[in-house]
Amino acid sequence: MFRITAILLSALGTLIAAPVAAQSLTLVSLPVVYVASPVVQQTHQGRAVLPAAVVRPQAQPVRERQNLAAVRPQTYTPAELPVWKAPAFIDRRFRDYNRGLAQYGPFRVIDARRVALVGETDAATPGYFRAMMRDFPGIEQLDMVECPGTRDDRANLKVGRMIRAAGLVTHVPAIGSVRSGAVELFLAGVDRDIAHGAEFAVHSWMDAYGREADDFSFDAPENRQYLDYYREMGMSTDQARAFYDFTNSVPHARALWLGASDMRRWSGRPQQAKTPARTKAVRSAPTLAYADVTFS
Repeated sequence: MFRITAILLSALGTLIAAPVAAQSLTLVSLPVVYVASPVVQQTHQGRAVLPAAVVRPQAQPVRERQNLAAVRPQTYTPAELPVWKAPAFIDRRFRDYNRGLAQYGPFRVIDARRVALVGETDAATPGYFRAMMRDFPGIEQLDMVECPGTRDDRANLKVGRMIRAAGLVTHVPAIGSVRSGAVELFLAGVDRDIAHGAEFAVHSWMDAYGREADDFSFDAPENRQYLDYYREMGMSTDQARAFYDFTNSVPHARALWLGASDMRRWSGRPQQAKTPARTKAVRSAPTLAYADVTFS
């Protein structure tokens, strides 16, 4: 009798629990597919990719899946669409990311205005970000160095909104690798900068039941939360849909790798107005000419 009661309580807990979707890619755990050459690659950044069978959790039957989705309501409120402003100054100078002033979870404070993201985000990351901005209110730039993704998509989207609210720019240096759920954080920058040599990777999310984006209808809350997020980050409705379809074009067990030029087409900003050319004053007599030299 006690065993039967324990089994029933365990089953009830499984139904009530809210699975958290995750997106994370380590450097060598998955086969990779490049946009320019869609073939499985056995090496990545000089490291061998060991052939390993990827076992995807078996999806629940359709009837049970619908029941699980019904007890997992998504609660999110789309923020107002951002007003574009002139891009902030981006510091592209090399930094030693192995050192810093302080560490807040995956965030490593490099100096008074610059922080690096090194590692996965999870449920605790919003708290780390809030504490970091409290202690270093002058931070203006997020360098995305080694960003495998996230263990908690809902917390990850919250961090993205916090990055946007703080007015940070996102910069991916030449050695930077932004993968999976970390791509959402890159899009959160008020201005986004990608150095030549940086790499990105996208794939579908997967929740604790093994369900992915295409297991739900397009208008389901599980999909709408991402589309709303992309619109909050400045994409039009069509752009958000196109980018979301693009990221879900490969299953969670694989990865679509992008170079800097491939990702730039998704991270563009409105065309800036050109500064009118300055006209030289007409002088009747010869004058001395001085070179206009700007040091940076």
